[in-house]
Amino acid sequence: MEHEGPRLPTPRGPLSRGVDAHLRGAGRLPRPEDVARAEVYGDDLQLALYLCYELHYRGFADVPPEREWDPDLLRVRAAMEHRFLSALRTDAHAHDTVDEALADLLVEPVDGTGVSHFLRDEGELWQLREYAAQRSLYHLKEADPHAWVLPRLYGRAKAGMAAVEFDEWGGGRADRVHAALFADLMTDLGLDTTYGRYLDAASAEALATVNMMSLFGLHRALRGALVGHFATVEITSSPGSRRLAEAMRRTGAGPAAEHFYDEHVEADAVHEQVVRHDVIGGLLEEEPHLAADVAFGIDATEFVEERLGTRLLADWRASRSSLREPLAREATHIS
Repeated sequence: MEHEGPRLPTPRGPLSRGVDAHLRGAGRLPRPEDVARAEVYGDDLQLALYLCYELHYRGFADVPPEREWDPDLLRVRAAMEHRFLSALRTDAHAHDTVDEALADLLVEPVDGTGVSHFLRDEGELWQLREYAAQRSLYHLKEADPHAWVLPRLYGRAKAGMAAVEFDEWGGGRADRVHAALFADLMTDLGLDTTYGRYLDAASAEALATVNMMSLFGLHRALRGALVGHFATVEITSSPGSRRLAEAMRRTGAGPAAEHFYDEHVEADAVHEQVVRHDVIGGLLEEEPHLAADVAFGIDATEFVEERLGTRLLADWRASRSSLREPLAREATHIS
């Protein structure tokens, strides 16, 4: 029987093709050698991992809900996770302590060169639309990957995390849920707000940023890394959101597009303090042995975000699309 959910995307190689076939009940899963051969940050492995993780969120149309706990699929997912996590631990290491990692996050470079700086200073409307399409994989389920960690925390860390998540989910008001605010932003930009609509178009780098959240959130052993990731998001969000709000205003993107980032400027400035003092502080007070994992979560987040930023800026500065499929011009106020 059919159930709600986005359509399965087009496979990008043997791994995602095998996972896709298994979900459709029409083929065998990838073999261990397929996992070993795949580029760890490439389209095929990242899409295959995304397909596995999405079963824990809204699933896919025509895929039975029972696939979420399919033991054969979980074994393949574990092999892909092992490759991804091992690569992150090797490639992303930059700090030995939480204090060092946090100190670097708290310093805003005088002459920033990241995506938000580019979009604020010279970004065009088509680039803002692409940025929103890429980010929609996360923002249309904003805060959901982080919720997995709540049962794994207790005391001050749990209370602080729950308080921030409550704000992300609108403080009890459906119209203020951040995922809904992002959908309003997409409407202003003339984008389709259907959940999962831009999965086929999204780059491997964008997939990796969301996969990392799910990886950390779904494993109790990685709760420290999830907290480190969450701290990175909240600490860097306010200044980045301010620049993106300015980009939306400068290009005339629309009031909802401006509001989404204006909301994050204020909210995340408060969240930063809660996350640093209560979530990280409370976690390490109770479980000091997780300090290295918190630092790893910070470094890994910076690493995957830098890879995405490098990809976006390289494409945009070459006047080419960062998406695998060009955006259609849906009905919009944009002329």
